[in-house]
Amino acid sequence: MGAISKKMKELRLPYAAAVIVAGGSGTRFGGDKLMADLGGMPVLARTLLAFEQTQAVRAVVVAARRDMTDAVGDLCRRYGVTKLTAVVPGGDTRARSCLAGVLAVPPEAKLVAIHDGARPLVTEKVITDALWTAYRHTAALPAVPVRDTVKVADKGMVAGTPDRSRLFAAQTPQCFQADLIRSALLDAAENAPEVTDDCAAVERIGGKITLSEGSEDNIKITTPLDLKLVELILAERSRR
Repeated sequence: MGAISKKMKELRLPYAAAVIVAGGSGTRFGGDKLMADLGGMPVLARTLLAFEQTQAVRAVVVAARRDMTDAVGDLCRRYGVTKLTAVVPGGDTRARSCLAGVLAVPPEAKLVAIHDGARPLVTEKVITDALWTAYRHTAALPAVPVRDTVKVADKGMVAGTPDRSRLFAAQTPQCFQADLIRSALLDAAENAPEVTDDCAAVERIGGKITLSEGSEDNIKITTPLDLKLVELILAERSRR
């Protein structure tokens, strides 16, 4: 895992589209976390603007809850998300929501980045490194090393301690060559709808995943405490 070299970045990526998954219920957050205020704008708006401002991404599709599709379109207009090409209703599982988004990307897209709408602090560097890695190796997973010791448990008892040096925390955008992720999600939606990770869908059909460089700041907002942490990081960024 490592940053893409300057020489590689001088070459032009093929057409890349982003699918923003915004279909969660927000149960653990206690409300609609995607519309929660973050530094004066909704969380989802900040996520979308990260891709709007990433040169390598040429189109954005949002897979939203059915009752939120109009609101997402209005949000994009309000905050100047010009790369939006579609807002589609998500499915009843993540795999089906991602599939709906991937099927709606422009047909010329050769690379697809799938990103959690609740990760608003993703940077252009993380996005671009993952796209370049997918271009070179078919599929990419931004990740950071796990810092805590992790235990495997069975019926409340410790069953083992994995080697921490081999453990990484998965992030998004998970990036893929378009034909690969389309096939993987079609299979997962039909045969394994419980899959909650896009790379896992690719692994199911025998695909190999290459790690790219994630970021400690690329936090997924799941609880109100996560939102407070993201607010602190955003405030620190504004002071730089």
